[in-house]
Amino acid sequence: MSMFKIFDTAASGMSAQSLRLNLVASNMANADAVSSSIDQTYRSRQPVFKTLLDQANPDAAATGVQMAGVVESQSPLVQEYAPDHPMANEEGYIFRPNVNMVEEMANMMSATRSYQSNVEVANAAKQLLIATIQMGQ
Repeated sequence: MSMFKIFDTAASGMSAQSLRLNLVASNMANADAVSSSIDQTYRSRQPVFKTLLDQANPDAAATGVQMAGVVESQSPLVQEYAPDHPMANEEGYIFRPNVNMVEEMANMMSATRSYQSNVEVANAAKQLLIATIQMGQ
């Protein structure tokens, strides 16, 4: 295995966690959005990841991770009776997103720690590479 593949693997992990953090930020920013219909209400979005395999040797271990897409949460929206609200529908209901702030905070902490772990892997690999080069001097 090439020493440089370690950097590719760590970089793909950092990229994936950065995209995950963007989705968490989007969910948290839209947590208080209000709509008058179910179809227009913001829904919590979660990333779907897939492993990257070595193109030359598909039987080898995975070489990274990539975001395959984004899925919207299927949990029910919050329906609230507020007949005086300007966004209320004909029956007096407003709809709020299905964003769970506790889950989003846990996702944010997990993504941040995963990102930091990938940074530490890249730094350790860099230090090993530098030490290897210095042995030849």
